[in-house]
Amino acid sequence: MSDNENAGRRDLRMPDDDEEFAVVQDMLGANRVKVRCADGVERTARIPGRMQKRIWIREGDVVLVEPWDWQDEKADVTWRYEKSEADQLREEGHIA
Repeated sequence: MSDNENAGRRDLRMPDDDEEFAVVQDMLGANRVKVRCADGVERTARIPGRMQKRIWIREGDVVLVEPWDWQDEKADVTWRYEKSEADQLREEGHIA
């Protein structure tokens, strides 16, 4: 890559082994959101207390979620990407 192509690129947080990309579909209230995960499963995701006051999550946001081991239809939100970061992930083919 030339410097011009790489100029706007940032190193983004990528999912760990137990995390995956998801897009927020709906706000459910009570610190919960409905997300569509990269594996095609729709899950109810919980926004943990450490994120509630600091990070605003809206419909259409790209987030990282960690699906629960014992209940596959639920997950925890672990990270939210800014719009520019989500655009970069789409350009690089990480998310659809």
